[in-house]
Order: sequence, then C-alpha cells, then structure tokens
Amino acid sequence: MTFQIGLHLASVIPAILLGIIILANKKGTQTHKLIGRSWVVLMLIASISSFFIKKDGAFSWIHILSIVTISSLAFALFAIRNGNVKMHRSFMIGAFAGAITAGFFALIIPGRIGHTFLFGGG
Repeated sequence: MTFQIGLHLASVIPAILLGIIILANKKGTQTHKLIGRSWVVLMLIASISSFFIKKDGAFSWIHILSIVTISSLAFALFAIRNGNVKMHRSFMIGAFAGAITAGFFALIIPGRIGHTFLFGGG
C-alpha cells in the first residue's frame, strides 16, 4: 500500500464514522461543532489525497467527486458563517453522500484499487 492510499484510507474511514455520528446527534452543540470541524479536516485530507491516487497515471470520473466535495465543504462553511443553517445542512449532507458514493464505486468497480484490495485480481 502506498503512502497516498494509506493517508486516504486513514482519513476516509474516520470521516465516514464521524459523519454518521454527526448525522445521528443533535445539531448546533459544542460537540457537533468540534466533531464537524474534525470531519471537515478529514474530508479535505481525503479529497486532496485522492488526486495522488491514479490508475495508470490518469484521473478517473470518481475524482470529480473530490472536486465537488471540496466545493461543498467551502460552501457549507460559508453558509454557516453567514447564519444560513439550511444551506449548511444541504451542503454537508451532500458532501457526506458524495463520500459514500465515491467509496461505494471505488470498492465495486473491478480494476479500482479498492476493489483489487478487497477482492484481488485486476
């Protein structure tokens, strides 16, 4: 496993777990804010690190989700800083859904690193 893949997994796995915790608990509390900030950092690490993980040196369509995630996080932070909770919620849920979607496809598409790691082969 390369450093890039290790870094990506080390940020994605806790981000997914923290995302579930955030979604399941009361919003607006100090705990929500602390976990949320941690989640944003992990998602940024996961998104940025994905650009260093390429098959045969090329980007794939899944990398588009990384751009969307980074943009969603920026819009969500802008929204909450300006008191727009509804917009914040929408962008954060979208970023979480994007992470789940990217992970799902990375695991089920043959030839992807995640699929090869789980199921072997190429």
